[in-house]
Amino acid sequence: MMKAIALISGGLDSILAAKLISGLGIDIIGLKFKTSFYARPGKTQDSYGIEIKEIDISQQFLSIVLNPRYGYGSNINPCIDCKIFMLNKARELMPGFHAEFVVTGEVLGQRPMSQNRQNLDLVEKKSGLEGFLLRPLSAKLLKETTPEKERWVDRQQLLALSGRSRREQIKLAKDFGIKEYPQPAGGCLLTNPDFSEKIQKLINFGELNLEHVELLKMGRFFRLSEKARLIVGRNKEENEGLTKSMKKEDYLFMPQDIMGPAALGRGDFNNALIRLSCSIVCRYCDLDGKKETEVIYQRPYEGKEAVLKVEPLDEVSLAGFKI
Repeated sequence: MMKAIALISGGLDSILAAKLISGLGIDIIGLKFKTSFYARPGKTQDSYGIEIKEIDISQQFLSIVLNPRYGYGSNINPCIDCKIFMLNKARELMPGFHAEFVVTGEVLGQRPMSQNRQNLDLVEKKSGLEGFLLRPLSAKLLKETTPEKERWVDRQQLLALSGRSRREQIKLAKDFGIKEYPQPAGGCLLTNPDFSEKIQKLINFGELNLEHVELLKMGRFFRLSEKARLIVGRNKEENEGLTKSMKKEDYLFMPQDIMGPAALGRGDFNNALIRLSCSIVCRYCDLDGKKETEVIYQRPYEGKEAVLKVEPLDEVSLAGFKI
């Protein structure tokens, strides 16, 4: 049976494209590229009946975020460079999987930057997949590919979707028996304005790295000095996540007797930064009219613990440290 690689983003369109080509007698190998900027948890073959292999490209992807040849979208999302990079990776993997072509779920005109006709052609050319990149959801609106010309797939069975409407995709999902699928927005964190602003601040400091990206996703991020970071939880889930993510040399901060967040301190902390961290934690506590409270700070792996009575940090000072 002929094989093809399908890029699986975790969204509905990529799954539909893979299922459509699979239904035409092609053995589909799903590739899901993982980066630190992707927020959507992906389902596996247990849900969609497709074999999916996950490949982590987080470290390599950082260089694209820092210096995209084709620029950013409306935020700090390098969509065109991202697509070229992933398709290049897929092309390199084709011989190992004995795959003849690559499938994506792109829809003509769905996204103004990366899915207009000009950029679809650009991505195909720059990825080295000219003629071997099949976009089955919009295939009838695009030039014929080698799989169609060679009759590996029947062009008449492919679709002519375009634009931002989801009506046809939802109908197709029902036909395939797919009942649960994510909404079209919310996958890449780099399209989120607030998150993009934080990433830009890290870039400005020359401090964009995988560790900082992960910390950004875990709570409020404070840059206390060149070598000290404080991450403050925003809810119970983040508080628990910060506690579980502690390294041996990290500090843990939390209010002693009132409701408030947990905070993780990472880096070089002197007494002044410890007190500053306690004041920041105090700022997010339920003080109930009090002017100060006691905050515990500890290094759990070393068995060290102490308490400081502090006032909350003022709003202006807080903003100066916050990423």
